[in-house]
Amino acid sequence: MEVGGLRCPRQRQVLFLFLFWKVSLGESGFGRYLVTEETERGLLVVNLAKDLGLRDQELVSRGARVVFDDNKQHLLLDSHTGNLLTNEKIDREKLCGSIEPCMLYFQILMDNPFQIYRAELRVRDINDHSPVFQDKETVFKIPENTAEGTTFQLERAQDSDEGFNGIQNYTINPNSFFHVKISDGDEGMLYPELVLEKALDREKQQELSLTLTALDGGSPPRSGTSTIRIVILDVNDNAPRFSQAIYQTQAPENSPVGSIITKVSAADVDSGVYADISYSFFDASEDIRTTFQINSFSGEIVLRMLLDYELVKSYKINIQAIDGGGLSAKCTVLVEVLDTNDNPPELTMSSLSNHVPENSPQTTLAVFRIKDRDSGENGKIVCSIQENIPFILRPSIENYYLLMTEGALDRESQAEYNITIVVTDMGTPRLKNEYNINVLVSDVNDNAPIFTQTSYTLFILENNSPALHIGSVSATDTDAGANAQVTYSLLPPQDPSLPLASLVSINADNGHLFALRALDYEALQAFEFLVGATDRGAPALSSQALVRVQVLDANDNSPFVLYPLQNGSAPCTELVPRAAEPGYLVSKVVAVDGDSGQNAWLSYQLLKATEPGLFGVWAHNGEVRTARLLSERDAAKQRLLLLVKDNGEPPRSASVTLHVLLVDGFSQPYLPLPEAAADAAQADPLTVYLVIALASVSSLFLFSVLAFIAVRLCRRSRAAWASGCLVPEGHLPGHLVDASGTGTLSQNYQYEVCLMGGSGTSEFKFLKPILPDIQDQDPEGNRNSLGFNFQ
Repeated sequence: MEVGGLRCPRQRQVLFLFLFWKVSLGESGFGRYLVTEETERGLLVVNLAKDLGLRDQELVSRGARVVFDDNKQHLLLDSHTGNLLTNEKIDREKLCGSIEPCMLYFQILMDNPFQIYRAELRVRDINDHSPVFQDKETVFKIPENTAEGTTFQLERAQDSDEGFNGIQNYTINPNSFFHVKISDGDEGMLYPELVLEKALDREKQQELSLTLTALDGGSPPRSGTSTIRIVILDVNDNAPRFSQAIYQTQAPENSPVGSIITKVSAADVDSGVYADISYSFFDASEDIRTTFQINSFSGEIVLRMLLDYELVKSYKINIQAIDGGGLSAKCTVLVEVLDTNDNPPELTMSSLSNHVPENSPQTTLAVFRIKDRDSGENGKIVCSIQENIPFILRPSIENYYLLMTEGALDRESQAEYNITIVVTDMGTPRLKNEYNINVLVSDVNDNAPIFTQTSYTLFILENNSPALHIGSVSATDTDAGANAQVTYSLLPPQDPSLPLASLVSINADNGHLFALRALDYEALQAFEFLVGATDRGAPALSSQALVRVQVLDANDNSPFVLYPLQNGSAPCTELVPRAAEPGYLVSKVVAVDGDSGQNAWLSYQLLKATEPGLFGVWAHNGEVRTARLLSERDAAKQRLLLLVKDNGEPPRSASVTLHVLLVDGFSQPYLPLPEAAADAAQADPLTVYLVIALASVSSLFLFSVLAFIAVRLCRRSRAAWASGCLVPEGHLPGHLVDASGTGTLSQNYQYEVCLMGGSGTSEFKFLKPILPDIQDQDPEGNRNSLGFNFQ
């Protein structure tokens, strides 16, 4: 095997004795390489990296690959070494047949940037085939009167080798009658002819047997033989004659088997057996004999197998007509194969990538080549993809196309594309081929988690158990994989005084919120905090939502009585004149409840009284009033047990005892002084403040009213009283103060305070209060028209 190199026209040529030779890319950019057929697989053709002037490993980084026009991988490229090696044992005769030179065209494709180097590989013939005669024996019937010098066309031998390795000479075994003459055909082929040197004499010899030998020009030469049998006949002086020397016909490649291609006809003016003509192929190749057959009697040429325009475009058939006397004539039939659109377009994928990251700029996904083996309009091709997808086809050279993204893709809008490449020819009917590509858009972390709500409001009943699930937050991420996995967390509170870490916790995986300890509505009614949702992408993206926790009130506080005081001191005594009308305001129970809403709605009820039916209490404001006129039989000291109840579920209550003293006048009032308890209980600060404020305002107002009334009464009664009327000094006892919601009495009273001179005691006289008319009591005796309860 030889390898030679031809660099540039001005460079010196150097011949290397290797199996391969190559011609590097010249100024035309076309590489020419040569390989001898029958060389073993894996032998070096050329170092492609050096031939193309590429750097080390550049073939690898650019994804270099070799693509042949016939879609077969005759050569193998080692991208790491740059060596272009034979991939198979190459048979020139199988690849090219009789075509010389035998050229295989291929392209070298490289990416980043995309480049195509065109190249050709010439397969050099070696003498690996011997000449072969189609007929091992040929019979010539020659009349004995045949003139000397008459020539007889012999069938030439077939040799698959070409050039110098083809047939170069014909010889015949020595004899006294014939020799071989070689003539050149119109296609450069050698045709042997048998020349009669000496007249035949049938009476001396009826048959001759000769051996024809065909020799090729190889080293060493190869040969093939055929037997020529000469039958000497009696005289037949007229040979057949064809009506035409050349027959021309056309046959579509889709003609069915058995179709008559054409018919040849010859005539012989002789008579009898010498006029019987038989037809046969003459000097026909194996391909012709396989494709066609001839009727030896009629001369009809019939199709034995389907024609293929893409393989053979025309046939030249030599026909021989032989009469009964052995004389023959020859004609030529030229068959032109007509192309039909019987080959769909072909698509050869050179490189393909089924994954593309989203947000990537214009990206090449596939490089492919299209072709159609038909010709003319049947071989013209149109390539397209479906509309409304973000991909484009960009044509390159040599019918190569690039499938590219039109721009950045968004996986969240569409994560998968099915691209159909349609290749259609322009023939009739049109044929097409489709190639489907499934493209997956890989995810990039470009979307932050999104909460289902911008803010959440959660409700929890106070006095809850620790670790109670109070609600959930949820966020979704339109990304995929780890980019869509959301982790929840509590963000630092905006109020640094809020102990968020001890109040709630969150499950990082599902967003469930839990109360860490029992909450108290009276201490903390509501609080807010931020929850963050972070994905696991790189870099991680996050968002946040506001959570407001509303603590719901539970009825966990009983009513607390502010007035009358129940602090262990002497009981509070209210003075009521016996002349009081029904509805007279005795006192007012003031209570508060630490709860809220309906849990703090208070109602008042008289549970027990010394004189049932004498007093009643208003259910909604706690005012204790007389229910009827007082009588002398009523005890002077009355004890009332009142119940204060809230509206919770279940309701809570508190009781208070009210002492009432019935007096006839203020002259000798029974005013017991409260005795302080030995060990007074420590009052609640809030209660103390409320009591002090209420008592102060009520005392001030009542003192002003009493002072004004006393002055007016003194002026009006100056004549009736010898000793005069004086405004009392000092404060009235606290038992006379009305504790209402506003710190004032709800009715207006006038008092006359007279001090009897020299009596040593004071006398109080109650005047009739200014009251609205009081209707009769309820027949049931429980609630009068003023709307309060009594016993």
